[in-house]
Amino acid sequence: MGLYHQDGTRIAKAAFPAAALDDPPVRITEDVYVSEPYGRGDGQPEGSKRFLLYQAGTVIPRSSIDRAFSAASVTAISPNKGPAAGGTTITIKGEHLDGVSAVSFGPTAGTELRIHSANELTVKTPSGEAAAVSVELADDSGLITKTNGFTYEAPAGG
Repeated sequence: MGLYHQDGTRIAKAAFPAAALDDPPVRITEDVYVSEPYGRGDGQPEGSKRFLLYQAGTVIPRSSIDRAFSAASVTAISPNKGPAAGGTTITIKGEHLDGVSAVSFGPTAGTELRIHSANELTVKTPSGEAAAVSVELADDSGLITKTNGFTYEAPAGG
């Protein structure tokens, strides 16, 4: 058996007419589910329902996976100031926060990170110098920075 062009000429293996794709296919190796909050009128308690998104063995373009990991965004930080000694528990509100793995205040990592939902997390501030610092969130999509998102206040009388 041979392979041929439309004009009848034989195709050599080294000259097979194919090109690499910019969006290569990938095979899903285990079932993957998506979680969605119950909607109003579902008659369900607070929480979420889970649906099968991709069954093991499914072949999809890599870009489909990339789109499933939306970058976090910050809409509010409260309180947005606290003592330079640190220890202030702040609430960050925004979108896609459920993939956040770390929060830093300037160069220093916060502690006690707790993800409450896709729209809210809390974290405790480290100590810092009296000044405004950027708040940086690390998630699957990279780093998200809220410039001057938190202000360390100087101690009273200092």
